[in-house]
Amino acid sequence: MGFQLHERLQADTVQIGSTDLCEVLLMNDSAWPWVVLVPRREGIREIYELPDADQVQLLKESSALGQGLMALFGGDKLNIGVLGNMVPQLHLHHIVRFEGDPAWPGPVWGKQAPVPYSTDQLAQKLDELKPVVDRLLSVR
Repeated sequence: MGFQLHERLQADTVQIGSTDLCEVLLMNDSAWPWVVLVPRREGIREIYELPDADQVQLLKESSALGQGLMALFGGDKLNIGVLGNMVPQLHLHHIVRFEGDPAWPGPVWGKQAPVPYSTDQLAQKLDELKPVVDRLLSVR
């Protein structure tokens, strides 16, 4: 059957790239800069289930993504989360946080309903993220 992106991730995100290991997705919530990495490995729920080489590559990709997001958006904190309670497929959330944002200092989950991007906002966000994604694509 091969890798398939979980239906909830398909519904809640926009694909913005593919690395050697991961699908790179923008969460369709304009309240926060929020990007998700999903390793293209079938049936994986936890990081430790990945082969060693994939674990290393995931850390490299996650670090590069986080560094790029923080440089671009100038956040106060980068939240990286691997919950999987609602979506069992392994995926890593990267959320740029700002002191005083609607959920600060707590987690973003359950604080407010998602605020989807308008067509224009999405186009602008994709343009903003292009250098971060381009850099991420070269991580080896």
